[in-house]
Amino acid sequence: RFYERVQALHQDPKASVDNPLLAFSLIKRLHSDWPNVIYSDEATENTQALHAGFKEVEQELPGAEDLDGAARALMRLQDVYALSVKGMANGVFQRAGASRPPLYSPGRRFSLSADDCFHVGKVAYDMGDYYHSIAWLEEAVSLFRLSYGSWNPEDRSSLEDALDHLAFSYFMAGNISHALSLSKEFLHYDPSNRRVARNVAKYEKLLETGMAASAGPLQRPNGTRLQSRDAYEELCQRPRGQVGLAGGCHGPPPHHRPPPHALLGPFSLQPSPEQLRRLSCSYETNGSPYLLLQPAKKEMVRIRPYVALYHDFISDAEAETIKGLAGPWLQRSVVASGEKQQKAEYRISKSAWLKDTADPVVRALEQRIAAVTGLDLRPPYAEYLQVVNYGLGGHYEPHFDHATSRKSPLYRLKSGNRIATVMIYLSAVEAGGSTAFVYANFSVPVVKNAALFWWNLRRNGDGDGDTLHAGCPVLAGDKWVANKWIHEHGQEFRRPCSADPQD
Repeated sequence: RFYERVQALHQDPKASVDNPLLAFSLIKRLHSDWPNVIYSDEATENTQALHAGFKEVEQELPGAEDLDGAARALMRLQDVYALSVKGMANGVFQRAGASRPPLYSPGRRFSLSADDCFHVGKVAYDMGDYYHSIAWLEEAVSLFRLSYGSWNPEDRSSLEDALDHLAFSYFMAGNISHALSLSKEFLHYDPSNRRVARNVAKYEKLLETGMAASAGPLQRPNGTRLQSRDAYEELCQRPRGQVGLAGGCHGPPPHHRPPPHALLGPFSLQPSPEQLRRLSCSYETNGSPYLLLQPAKKEMVRIRPYVALYHDFISDAEAETIKGLAGPWLQRSVVASGEKQQKAEYRISKSAWLKDTADPVVRALEQRIAAVTGLDLRPPYAEYLQVVNYGLGGHYEPHFDHATSRKSPLYRLKSGNRIATVMIYLSAVEAGGSTAFVYANFSVPVVKNAALFWWNLRRNGDGDGDTLHAGCPVLAGDKWVANKWIHEHGQEFRRPCSADPQD
């Protein structure tokens, strides 16, 4: 039965990682469901062979950290895209209480089991996050009730486990009466449990004496560092539209431009009429002989902050080469924290650094970046190419690319602050993954093989506050990008100061 279920799920191997629910269940199956089957009483006939086969691959399998991370990724998708937990458990990616079409409709629908929902809720419960634990444990309880009496050897949890954790979650959230009714339901299935019997007596006493505070609406936990959360999430939720001229700069040459309204694409905030007139698509040589035969296809996305998208910047073959070069070196991404670098929940991805000597493709790409930007990329004026993979729920909450403190590790290069960013999209995604500019109030969807360019610093060297940006969580698919960060030193005559000190 277990083998047949696994076979049915993996008829299309690529879908296993594109759909976040399938990806979560795959990680969970490899970490806990499969070992549970192997070490269950039902497997006694083949014990030796099963154990030996499992031991061979055990070291390669996901660990507890991977599974808990996958559960947190589902909660992140639930939050950022305002998804209904009941819908997610049924394989539908629908905004809670919304009548709009789903954000993502997988080719084959996949549902989570009661044990899956219990695990997500348990991860939240263990973190003291009762806002999320209640939603997921409620779904686990509903599904366990439907299947009560049947049991799967791969499951670690049961209806009693789900009721127990849900009751305590409600108690911690201040809803004593609901905690009491769930605890009584638990005792119906397991009357001999003394701990839960003591909880029932405690809840009844609290209600009798009127000491139970009235439960208010559950508040979602908010990290103090993310003050712009609502704006960020609203940008991530915007529907994926076409960028610019019918999805790219493939339309008529610049002197045959369509009316300005056709250039807005997915960006719902209307720029000023003056800015609108300056938004355009063009073929650019930037005065570089390198671009004479094949000009860059430039789309101006915003004037302030200055953001441009270069379509068809890299070929499919080059993108695959760069992903292949980076793959063996990928490690969990870190962020600057004072003078150190460390892992953080607000940046979930894996990254690797490639020197231009790694492959002719990397060297050619760096030449192309230098030609398009007109900037000096020779060491130490730019950092190595950073290749980043955002998998299940991968994201990077709002941040600046430039350093906001002189103590930042960025200054160790002794080449000043990061003056500009070039971000190349090496893959497409089915849903999510947009780059959201939070203060400027617009987002750019993932455009495969395109490069996004923006200035991090003003001409006077001050950081541009409007470049606060985020990588929205990947809802479906596998997002790869390559970042090139260019520093101030070496650009003095390529991007000189303005006569206006405020510029």
